[in-house]
Amino acid sequence: MADLSRRTWLGLAGAMAAVGPAAAVPDRFDLLIKGGEVIDPSQSLRAKRDVGIRFGVVAALEPDIPSERAKQTIDASGKLVLPGLVDLHAHTYPYGSAIGIPADETVPFSGVTTVVSAGDAGANNIAALRRHIAAQTRTRMFAFIHIANNGLSAFPVAELYNLDNAQVEACALAIAENPDFAIGAKVRMSENVIFKHGAEPLKRAIQACEMSGRPAKVMVHIGGVETPALMSQILDLLRPGDILTHCYSGAPNSAGQFTNIVQDGKLLPAALEAKRRGVVFDIGHGGGSFDFTVAEAAIAQGAPPDTISSDLHVFSGNTPGMPFLPVVMSKFLPLGFSLEQVIAMATHKPAGIIDRVPKLGTLQVGAPGDVSVMEWIERPLSMVDTRNNRRDGKGFLTPVQTVNNGVPFGRPYQSPFSVR
Repeated sequence: MADLSRRTWLGLAGAMAAVGPAAAVPDRFDLLIKGGEVIDPSQSLRAKRDVGIRFGVVAALEPDIPSERAKQTIDASGKLVLPGLVDLHAHTYPYGSAIGIPADETVPFSGVTTVVSAGDAGANNIAALRRHIAAQTRTRMFAFIHIANNGLSAFPVAELYNLDNAQVEACALAIAENPDFAIGAKVRMSENVIFKHGAEPLKRAIQACEMSGRPAKVMVHIGGVETPALMSQILDLLRPGDILTHCYSGAPNSAGQFTNIVQDGKLLPAALEAKRRGVVFDIGHGGGSFDFTVAEAAIAQGAPPDTISSDLHVFSGNTPGMPFLPVVMSKFLPLGFSLEQVIAMATHKPAGIIDRVPKLGTLQVGAPGDVSVMEWIERPLSMVDTRNNRRDGKGFLTPVQTVNNGVPFGRPYQSPFSVR
């Protein structure tokens, strides 16, 4: 009997080998997203395509994939199918940062599949963010480690009024110990955060990145910088690949002076030089950090944005500017950018800055199975920045369905624009 069983098994194995692997493993997809218009700037692609996902990875991108080849199908007819959105600046450390919001709970509003915690945690609490939040969050998460040891846990108390909180060696060690999670260091350079410490907090953040031995980047928050001279010094210190977030902030300093990258309608020469040498200009809209007038002047004078991010947190999410990522993306269409350009700035461009996951931010075969199905709602609307300036738009993006690692999740959500 044992011999017969052995012969039977060998016979079956031989038969399977003879007809090839396709018969042994049915050519089926775990998920098929069918009938939508794919916009993938990483491939210069805008066309009707079906997306087949198998084992959490994009396995096919074809004009027509039969539904019977899929275990589950999402009908995306009349919708836009985008690579999963990548938010380079948000605050996603609930319970640990005073302003953190659970990333997964924002998905129905945002369509974001990858998010970066922008300095919520410092060296003292980055392990808790990684082990207790990121590890239990379906949204893919990375982090900038705050140069202040306690990150934003004491907010609204300014973390860098006492410069002793900025421990270079501790931050460098935390970056070095988390190479797959930590992108670099975060520092806030507003006057109401750093008091009279000048450029020293930024210098310490840069030093921590260099001391880590990693190709680490600094993300520097601006808006309400103490003096115009300090703003220029900040720009001069930034290295190629470092990120200037809130780049179009119009917030004044403590004395009411406007000390941002555009002053009296003119782009600072230091800002243009920073742009030319490869400093990343990131939006970081938030509740107080995006000004249409600053953006328009900077863009016209040679400093367009590189990435569009939300700066979404528990306070900013309830502000009139509604900084959910698709809303922020939609605000750049009236500024002269195409839909493809806007999508690029929220997909493969920030993914390239993160640089931790191959093909992140694309729908190329072999990419992570991250997809944001969106609807384009065409109708006139007025969009507001964080300083009560308005611009008229012709339409906006709103999430329909989000897929992360090949698994749909997040309930459908009606855009806040739709109910106005």
